[in-house]
Amino acid sequence: MILEQIKKENDIKKMEKEDLPLLAEEIRDFLIQKISTTGGHLASNLGVVELTMALHLSLDLPEDKIIWDVGHQSYTHKILTGRMDGFDNLRGFHGMSGFPKRNESDCDCFNTGHSSTSISAGLGLVKARDLNGTKETIVSVIGDGSLTGGMAYEALNNASDLETNFIIVLNDNNMSIAENVGGLSKYLNEIRTADGYQGLKEGVYNVLNKSGSSKIIDKIRRIKSGVKQLVIPGMFFEDMGITYLGPVNGHDIQAMLKVMKEAKRVKGPVLVHVLTEKGKGYEPAERHPARFHGADPFDIETGLPAKKKTASSYTDVFSTVMCKLGEREEKVVAITAAMPDGTGLKRFHNRYPERFFDVGIAEQHAVTFAAGLAAGGYKPIVAIYSSFLQRAYDQILHDVCIQNLPVVFAVDRAGLVGADGETHQGIFDLSYLSGIPGIQVLAPKNKWELSDMMKYAVASDGPVAVRYPRGEAYSGLKDFRAPIECGKSEWICEGGGIALIAVGSMVKTAAEVKDILDKSGLPCSIINVRFVKPFDTEMLKKAADEHDLLVTMEENVLSGGFGEHVMAYLENAGYSKKFLPIAIPDRYVEHGNVEALKKELGMDAESIVQRIFDKLG
Repeated sequence: MILEQIKKENDIKKMEKEDLPLLAEEIRDFLIQKISTTGGHLASNLGVVELTMALHLSLDLPEDKIIWDVGHQSYTHKILTGRMDGFDNLRGFHGMSGFPKRNESDCDCFNTGHSSTSISAGLGLVKARDLNGTKETIVSVIGDGSLTGGMAYEALNNASDLETNFIIVLNDNNMSIAENVGGLSKYLNEIRTADGYQGLKEGVYNVLNKSGSSKIIDKIRRIKSGVKQLVIPGMFFEDMGITYLGPVNGHDIQAMLKVMKEAKRVKGPVLVHVLTEKGKGYEPAERHPARFHGADPFDIETGLPAKKKTASSYTDVFSTVMCKLGEREEKVVAITAAMPDGTGLKRFHNRYPERFFDVGIAEQHAVTFAAGLAAGGYKPIVAIYSSFLQRAYDQILHDVCIQNLPVVFAVDRAGLVGADGETHQGIFDLSYLSGIPGIQVLAPKNKWELSDMMKYAVASDGPVAVRYPRGEAYSGLKDFRAPIECGKSEWICEGGGIALIAVGSMVKTAAEVKDILDKSGLPCSIINVRFVKPFDTEMLKKAADEHDLLVTMEENVLSGGFGEHVMAYLENAGYSKKFLPIAIPDRYVEHGNVEALKKELGMDAESIVQRIFDKLG
């Protein structure tokens, strides 16, 4: 295998030109083999193999910089920078991340994980380079999906004033922004980036500037833009002051090398429009790129998951409830930020397409759009992952809650998510939501309670957030299904001694803790919090009066979370009870299996029992 010749960055430059197509093929085979075992982002990585190779051939890493938007398409980059061995434990506990990480390699210049950030980060690195007086090339790689995020346009607007080189690679694997007009487009690109043209343009502008002929310069620019409008695609970018090159076939390494050479000549921001195919080289991923976006381990021959799904996830339950709500309530509408499959809204979309809205990767817009729908008399349900909803904090507060509009937030992937790591763990939503006046924040203990809470939320007159975890929906405690009442908790059992006050997913863990404590002869009660906001002070008073130790349990950071609110209440109410908050410490949580992460954080049942023993002395 010629792939074995890649030991470190820039080794690809030692290869013969005729060997590059074989290297691309071997990289694809390697990725398919490894990801079929570990799981990971497959389709997006198969689509950028040649693009990544061309960047590495065109640049000198780590001196030159590549910023990968979102970053889940950086696997080939990791291979070409000597990290092949890391794929054996890709996204595993203490293993290699599925995203760029500065602490992994000097060739990862910026951590990413959320979309639409690469142009802003790249622009910052460009400014740092110019202030330092150095010459490295800065390249931001952004997908057409990420270009639906407003932050990307803020950065493009800011970049348009640059008078120094900055390369933006638009990886277009879905929609075509502009039609390739063929030879004339390529010809004009070559002329406009040639040394002679760039030198002539700079010389003419300098002479005219010195003579004070600004009006002539403006006329030249207007005439030039008028001609370009007829023949050059990408005039949207050109009109912003960003030179547009392309479209170019992103699977043609030589074409990519040529356009990168042209792009490096431009003294200003330049956008290279690259056309790629998501999932290229693996037929199941080509046919179903969404299914292989974030894939579980699968059978290479068939493309089917290695493990058959046996139980419903919370997302599945939400999907079913949404269809029923859509049938019963004609004012119910659903909103997603480019995640119809991930959030479970695809079935709703199929049944009620006129009441379904995918706004693209634009969480801020999604929330204010929902506020407008609510002001217009509808019942919008916004389904967004916890980690991504934090991008719209101001809109939740300003546009929804201040106006007390009946928007329902279905907060999926709340708590520890696992393999995607720090940027995707949903461990902050209880903190950032419960601090907002007027919003109700709920968390279900099992799949039936999620259904009940969604129905309650839709019937409410103000904003409601229902947060639920990733993965299999808990089916235990089925017989405990008291009606949902605003601000009221649910007592699962009363035993005195220790009160386990658990939020959402931690009720299951509380039941496991109780089983262990029962064997140790320690009585305990389990309280299903249900409402993190509004606060159930009656429950807390009863728990404090009747128990020796109060233990709060939540899959959220301690800072600003439910446990801190309980601590404050007990102190203000004059209680001096023993108190033990079980929550995520003040830190970011790495990638890995959720059970392994819980054990490390002291949040699994055995660790909690030990912490209780320690507290009781």
